Amino acid sequence: MNDRITEWDGGWLQVKVPLPYSLKWVNAYLLPEGEAGWTVIDPGLRLEETEAFWEELMRSRNLAWTSITSIVVTHHHPDHYGMAGWFQERTGAPVWMSPVALRNVRRLWGEGETFSDELTAALLRHGLPAELGEAMHGHLAGFREKVSPHPREVRLVSPGETFVMGGIEWEVHGGEGHAPGHLLFYDRMSRRLLGGDQVLPDISPNIGWMPGGDPDPLLSFLDSLRRLRSLEVGILFPGHRNPYSRYRERIDELLDHHVRRMNKMAELIGDGELTAFEVCELLFGAKLRSNTHNLRFALAETIAHLVRMEAEGMIVRIVHEGAPGEAAERWRRQ
Repeated sequence: MNDRITEWDGGWLQVKVPLPYSLKWVNAYLLPEGEAGWTVIDPGLRLEETEAFWEELMRSRNLAWTSITSIVVTHHHPDHYGMAGWFQERTGAPVWMSPVALRNVRRLWGEGETFSDELTAALLRHGLPAELGEAMHGHLAGFREKVSPHPREVRLVSPGETFVMGGIEWEVHGGEGHAPGHLLFYDRMSRRLLGGDQVLPDISPNIGWMPGGDPDPLLSFLDSLRRLRSLEVGILFPGHRNPYSRYRERIDELLDHHVRRMNKMAELIGDGELTAFEVCELLFGAKLRSNTHNLRFALAETIAHLVRMEAEGMIVRIVHEGAPGEAAERWRRQ
């Protein structure tokens, strides 16, 4: 357990909550509230392993569940939001998130959700082979149990506001592209930034297109990075990997990465007319067919880049009329 916890100045705890994916862990942060207790940020994905992890951590630190006074979620993705309701059941603490994130929670996993059907159909239109469609649908629907129960009491916080936690009055900033309604918390005095997944070290946040969502998520992400770059950040506490100080350098690397990614995709398309799935396989390899989780991320990110490339005049979209479940959208260079 000790190798999963790092203590930072001010008594902050960085907690590496286990994940069953290649990322290995998601960072939760515990910020002390003096005698009042603790705020927990992004408690992780709900799994039996994660429940046992938190129960052991609370015992090992001699913490009562009632010492958790606030639960803050930077964005709605399951590995950050999934344990929020479970924590609330044990602590009675309110869950704080953005209005946009809450709307996405309800759309993706609310009662009577149709998102699994909508996204699967959209990916089939973009070339996902029909034989992979059933596995994709089951994968998407399988997240419902990993984010349940949903919290009963949700309080809202939005970019442009201030928010008090850990004895600090934080500026609330927004970051788009990776997750609609993503929140970042900045302390101008200490130059600390709680960044969620917006500016990760070493890895690029997934920028995924989805039906009914942001029509150009890559543009939103790049614009967010350019806005956030003005912050004077001494240390960033990210949702994955370890805290780091190369804030502006990392933003510049991410901006350059996506330019290079689009140029690479244009080369792969060449003189052909390809579906997004075909571009995705050329870019990431056919091995993804056996890993539905990674395939969903890779294909959604490929579509996001193709949409931005179309907007920049690098490629054009060709729409074919076809039967439901058939690839209907292809791309070629200008």
